[in-house]
Amino acid sequence: MPPLKWIKLALAIPDLKLVEITPEIACASCALPGDFHKDPADQIIVATAREMGIALLTVDKKIVEYKYIHVWR
Repeated sequence: MPPLKWIKLALAIPDLKLVEITPEIACASCALPGDFHKDPADQIIVATAREMGIALLTVDKKIVEYKYIHVWR
């Protein structure tokens, strides 16, 4: 499926919220506590959850094992 089509379908899900990358999230993604891997996309995802005070729903092993974020599995 083309990415734009997937994004539009996802954004049509009730209660799903698109969050912008704020300066706070951008800075936090470069200063995560502990030892987190260097994938910029994962850093932004984790920083966003931390800044918003929300849990992530993922099976990504590197995120699941990161002790500074709450993950639903």
